[in-house]
This record gives sequence, structure tokens and C-alpha cells, in this order.
Amino acid sequence: MSRSGAVIVHNDADVLAEAVASRLLNRLADAQAHRGEASIVLTGGRIAAKVYQNILGSPIRTVVNWSKVDFWWGDERFLPSGDPERNETQAREAFLDHLPVDPARVHPMAAADAVETPEEAAALYREELAKAAGGEGTPAFDLLLLGIGEDGHVASLFPGNPALDVTDVSAVGVQGSPKPPPERVSLTMTAINTATAAWIIASGAGKAEAVDEALSKGELPAGRVQAQGHTRWLIDKDAAANLKHLEF
Repeated sequence: MSRSGAVIVHNDADVLAEAVASRLLNRLADAQAHRGEASIVLTGGRIAAKVYQNILGSPIRTVVNWSKVDFWWGDERFLPSGDPERNETQAREAFLDHLPVDPARVHPMAAADAVETPEEAAALYREELAKAAGGEGTPAFDLLLLGIGEDGHVASLFPGNPALDVTDVSAVGVQGSPKPPPERVSLTMTAINTATAAWIIASGAGKAEAVDEALSKGELPAGRVQAQGHTRWLIDKDAAANLKHLEF
């Protein structure tokens, strides 16, 4: 156990994606068994796309009543609707468009052809989150998925960017992202940490240094993730290469 949560290491990216997909399906099914519905925050990136494809191909995907799942996003690139670089586009193409979801329960962040600025998109998302939470604040997501960048960022909260330290709202416009595009929308760390469970997924040697630093020091954005119930790091052996204190 690290200071930031349990670490589970899988052999490679394919095994990792399959394992995360199975865990995710069971997590949502358990939430629905308790209260009839579930909520999840989606992320983007290559490993997330593999997870979504595994969900779609899983023989147990029907354990989840997809019409009773609310889908949110942790962050989004401020680009026009349907742009292939948008996390929403990736998730829809990978699995959402192929499952019997309720369109009213799919909550994308506003695109650049709908509003003029990331700040306006963030304001709209805050309103939607507050409505789902009963009038204010952020709902307690059953599961929040996060990738980790090579610089240790999660969602679109980058080291040194002012958005990382915003604590009084649930979503924020991001300017000056070091990764293109420079304009984005993101949940704040405050909102991320309202989740019941948060899973940080990492694959590849390029993530090894950030994974190690986030877990050992807790100063990078990824190291600040502390969900209300549990935080798990689900990674492959390449991403775990610098974790010398773990045996796997």
C-alpha cells in the first residue's frame, strides 16, 4: 500500500485493459445492486480506449443495466463536437454508441462550437454536476477513471497550472495547457476527490517516472488523488518499472 492507494500491477497493456474492464463492470453492477443506478467518470487516452473496447467485447457486459448509468468526463479538450481528439468522441466510438445507454444520462462537456470559452463550458458543467448532486456541489461518483501523463498530470490538471489549485468549484476552464490543445475543461481536484472510488490507469515505460514520483512523494497532481472510499493504481509492468519497493 502506498500513500496514494493500492497498487495492482498487470503483465502488459492488454492484460491491464482486460482486467480494468472486468473490474469496472463489477463495480457498476454492485452500485446498481445497492441503489438501482450507477455513475462513472470517463477519461481519455490509449489505455482507456483499450478498456472501453474490452467492455464492449466482454461476455459479462450485460451484468450492467446501461440505461441506468450516468456517464461523466473528468476533462475535455476544448474542440468542436465530433473532433477525434475529444475524449467524448473517443468514448462514444469505442463503446457508448454501441450500448443501450440513456442519452439523457450521458453528460459531455460543452464543445467549442457550442460555447465561446473553456470557462463558459466549465460553468455549464458545474451547473449539470450540481443538478445531479441535488442542487449544489458534486455527485459522489461510484467510479472515477484517470490516466496519468508523463508529467504526472491527471484530467487536465497540470503541474504548475493555476487550475490545479482551484478548490472552490467543481469544474474549471484550463488555459495554457503544456499539451495541445492549450484550452481545456477539467474537473477540479476537489471534485475528483468526491468520488467514492478513483482508479488511476497507467501503461508503458514512459509513465514509470511519474508513477513512482506520484506514489512516493504525493506532490504531483496524480499523487493528490484521494477518493472517499478507495484509490487504486492499476498499471502494467512497464509503468511500474521504477517502483523498486514493490514485488511483482
